[in-house]
Amino acid sequence: MGTTHACSPTRCRAVSYSVAAGVLAACCAVPGAVAAIAEPGPIRLEPPEPTGPHPVGRADLHLVDASRGHPWVEGAKRRDIVVSVWYPAEDAGGEPAPYMSEAVGDAMAGEMEQVGLARDAVDFAGSATNAALGADVAEDAGKLPVLLYSHGFNQSRYQATAQLEELASRGFAVVAMDHPYEAEAVELPGGRVLRETAPDLTADTYRTAVATRVADTSFVLDTVERIAGGGDPAEGGQPLPQGFGEALDPSSIGMFGHSAGGLTTAEAMLVEDRIDAGADLDGSIAYHVGDKKWADATLQGTDRPFMVMNGGLSNGAPDTSVNSPDLRRFRKNSTWPVIELFLQGAEHMSFVDTQWTAAQIEAGPAPSGPAWQKGVAASVGTGDSQDSVAAQRAYISAFFEEYVRGREQPLLDGPSPEHPAVEFIE
Repeated sequence: MGTTHACSPTRCRAVSYSVAAGVLAACCAVPGAVAAIAEPGPIRLEPPEPTGPHPVGRADLHLVDASRGHPWVEGAKRRDIVVSVWYPAEDAGGEPAPYMSEAVGDAMAGEMEQVGLARDAVDFAGSATNAALGADVAEDAGKLPVLLYSHGFNQSRYQATAQLEELASRGFAVVAMDHPYEAEAVELPGGRVLRETAPDLTADTYRTAVATRVADTSFVLDTVERIAGGGDPAEGGQPLPQGFGEALDPSSIGMFGHSAGGLTTAEAMLVEDRIDAGADLDGSIAYHVGDKKWADATLQGTDRPFMVMNGGLSNGAPDTSVNSPDLRRFRKNSTWPVIELFLQGAEHMSFVDTQWTAAQIEAGPAPSGPAWQKGVAASVGTGDSQDSVAAQRAYISAFFEEYVRGREQPLLDGPSPEHPAVEFIE
């Protein structure tokens, strides 16, 4: 599975990974920080528990935009978008939501062989999350601000489970979108699977993909408003949770994404006044930095609250606005101060589930040797896994608490001794 986004060839977050490709694919797919290993069968894994006051529920919905087709699919007349909705639940009982669909699990199982493991070493689809499928919305959670999530190129909405569950446990309704034909596999109700078919990730391909994602964002925002108004626009999937529509607050909207999803967030905010605040997790704010293929967001910046959280290197130096011309231009052209954070010891895949799944594989059936170690280091860096997850959860939650919910967060004022690896870039 690819884990790429468009950027300068000299940057660690390059268009293609080589040695680490198989390791990255396996790592990003495997949930669970520390889970019991069942011998001799395949292991089942568990994501870290969310820390907010509410249990979490999840529902998966199939939406259809009949006004447009899919790019890269000749003759397509409509756009299929599958979303997972995460929200505070009344209780944690009921059937646990699976970590991923059967189709995505099969795709990930195929990657196991690339890193020296048996195809059935990990039971991906059989692994469970902390969320209960279709649980009633928590009555004491009040009105739920809405957050949209956009995944990276060749990734999946499932790969941000730790972050999505955390935000839901803190009282947000989080709508995680799959962008079909960019994701490895998107499974529709009834079993039809949309496989990744996007061409090589050139700047032009990336531009088309992000424009399509922005249209997806507007369509999903329209859908949120219809649900809040009492409608049920889903084509299929699970029914809406009891009390979900009434609980939504469509006047309070945030958005965030990883890699290409981060650029999608910045671009969507240029055309969507409904988005109050956005966050970019280690995504270039350009279509190709080395060739100066800037995005509209690079040149226009943002006029609303925005947070960037990066890791890794740019031209051999920390990937910050000091060294990255795309981010420097974005900040300079923004009329609202951008919060820029740098997570020391992190790499590109530290900002999704890979950060804590690599350790899980290491504790289980992971192969040994320099290729594996090099791949893991290129994927998630050298930072402590638990500290990294905690820091990301803390700052992402604080950002949306302050700028979407309207509750001031001292954590955003400057460095914190609780998260020493997080550096504020002025």
